[in-house]
Amino acid sequence: ITHRGTQVRGQRSRSVSVAPVHVRTPARDPAPLLIPRPLAFALLQLYDVPHPCKPGSLIRGYDRPHALRTARMCAAVALRLGHPLRRVLSYQVACLLHDLGRAGLDRKLFGEIWSWARKRGIPTRPREWRVVYPDTPYGLETEAFLACYANELKASGIPIDDWAGEQVEMRLGYARRLSRSLRAVKPRLAELGVRWAPWMGRVMLYYYYPEKLEGAPGWVRQLAEVLVACEQFEAFSNRQRGQDYYTRSKETVTEAFAYLDKLMVEGILSKQVVQALRALAAEGAFDRVLTEARGAALPRRELRALRSLAVGAAW
Repeated sequence: ITHRGTQVRGQRSRSVSVAPVHVRTPARDPAPLLIPRPLAFALLQLYDVPHPCKPGSLIRGYDRPHALRTARMCAAVALRLGHPLRRVLSYQVACLLHDLGRAGLDRKLFGEIWSWARKRGIPTRPREWRVVYPDTPYGLETEAFLACYANELKASGIPIDDWAGEQVEMRLGYARRLSRSLRAVKPRLAELGVRWAPWMGRVMLYYYYPEKLEGAPGWVRQLAEVLVACEQFEAFSNRQRGQDYYTRSKETVTEAFAYLDKLMVEGILSKQVVQALRALAAEGAFDRVLTEARGAALPRRELRALRSLAVGAAW
């Protein structure tokens, strides 16, 4: 990865080569941003898109803070698992962009649709949808959802039009939407000096589409698992997300790891990845990240819960 220093907020253009000598080590920052900050900022700007229904208006990327915190944790876990630094640099780029398929998220409408679905036990992820509705043609989960529930959503006062369809696509058609988003930003990535590799996109899709990693090298699968583990750990600690579309009133470390354990039972996460995350959390590596996600200092009970993870880190 080479950041060619395109102008960011008036900064002078310069060339920055990402190499070990230029990065902050985990010893100095336990949840590090390894790539240069100007590059990270430029990548996060890709989440901002023009509003299709309001000319001249920009939809600021809802997932930007979540993506940044997730990418920092992912780097820490990947390095703990022994992945080489140069690989982790490219991986952190993928982690920063892992929610790019939700660029354009309408916070109010997205929250209304998926809170409505969750309250009724309706599947909200492609792999879960296919379990409940096995006759749905692969890749057409968005269309199936709208065919089944559009009338009920309308009756609940939620407008269903093309824009609402985009909000459904952000979950049930995520692979399709991410593919479109990546195609749109590839020229910008090239300008930034980011060399995009196919494995980076596959890692980004793993949570919704684990089948897409069949036959992938073990290291790719493990990095995909790390992204899922860190993303979910952050999401279960993210107060704004919890209020907006998880219908959650509070966040706890216990619930976060209970969900990771569930994913491990389902075969989505490996024991090795969950252990590495637990160990780092117990050491305090993610205290600052979790504080940022919650928007407030961690209560003592939560700090005790984090420190107690060391007890179970070896199981």
